[in-house]
Amino acid sequence: MHDTPRTSSTHRPAIDLIETEGFADYALLDSGGGRKLERFGAIIVDRPEPQALWMPRLAKSEWANAHAVFSASAEDEEKGRWRIDKPVPDRWPIRLELDAPGGQRHAAGSPSGESRDANHHAPSGRLRAAESEGANHHAPSGRLRAAESEGANVKLLCKMQGLWHLGLFPEQVPHWRWMLERIAAVTSGPPRVLNLFAYTGAATLLAAAAGAEVTHLDASKKAIAWGRENQTASKLDAAKIRWILDDAAKFVAREVRRGKTYHVILIDPPKFGRGPEGEVWDLFTNLPGFLSDCAQLLDPKQSSMILTVYAIRASALAFDQLMRDTLHDKGGQFHTGELAIRARGGFAVPTSLFTRWVSAP
Repeated sequence: MHDTPRTSSTHRPAIDLIETEGFADYALLDSGGGRKLERFGAIIVDRPEPQALWMPRLAKSEWANAHAVFSASAEDEEKGRWRIDKPVPDRWPIRLELDAPGGQRHAAGSPSGESRDANHHAPSGRLRAAESEGANHHAPSGRLRAAESEGANVKLLCKMQGLWHLGLFPEQVPHWRWMLERIAAVTSGPPRVLNLFAYTGAATLLAAAAGAEVTHLDASKKAIAWGRENQTASKLDAAKIRWILDDAAKFVAREVRRGKTYHVILIDPPKFGRGPEGEVWDLFTNLPGFLSDCAQLLDPKQSSMILTVYAIRASALAFDQLMRDTLHDKGGQFHTGELAIRARGGFAVPTSLFTRWVSAP
């Protein structure tokens, strides 16, 4: 039995849908038939998408414009090989620019860089409240005005390296926008950001460009090396970034023992993985205890957390309730749903589940 009553256990969360149409250097061109056609900078790729159950909208001739087509292996849908149909460089840059909170341009269609399906997923009152949540509500005007004048502008390098991943998850744009709002809202010293399972560092670099001190952790040497290349490409070599190669669970446990705290924690775990020394990660086994440790790293005065899960056989409701159980004694606000990328004039491709939490102002 729990010693402390879980007062939030009776809450009935609304599951929200947040869509993005990408940004200038990325677009979902079409999807269907288990595939998706995307543009990363000047390069068009055709990749598997098991959830694209509908028929493609564009003609086959449009799909034939792809520079490269990925075929997944029978054992692992993320591994396989690229068929190169047109010249593709070993690496090519894309620019990701997000206005600071309160700016006029956005990565997608709403004030938070997000697009919600208000007619079907959220009552209008809740939608307005969610859209108004952010820096304007939580940040002193002086700090916010400074942030408004800066924004976050980074350059990321895409590569084809035997995986269908190219180094960037564009559906995360709404999360990155939300993260910048949280960073702009911090009043207790320089913002401290912990990015766990951080991959090639898009969120890390955006946070650093916004003035945060960032700890970037990943278990892959290749991912960290790629992230450092992105740092140089973004001209952020002087930014305060700690690049950590470690097992996430072990690192977080050590940070708890050290008494460290962070204003923003990003958690983007795989379904299954291994640490640098062969440590095994299983999402459904390890996540509850891991989240409990992460909760101890939240700054007691002002903090926020994003959990994003790419687990097909799960429910957003399950992760909402896990986050509420873990953070039951901290108050604050939760926002749970799915992320999706929508083709202009076409269907949206669901990508992941998320729960966001922010402490009470």
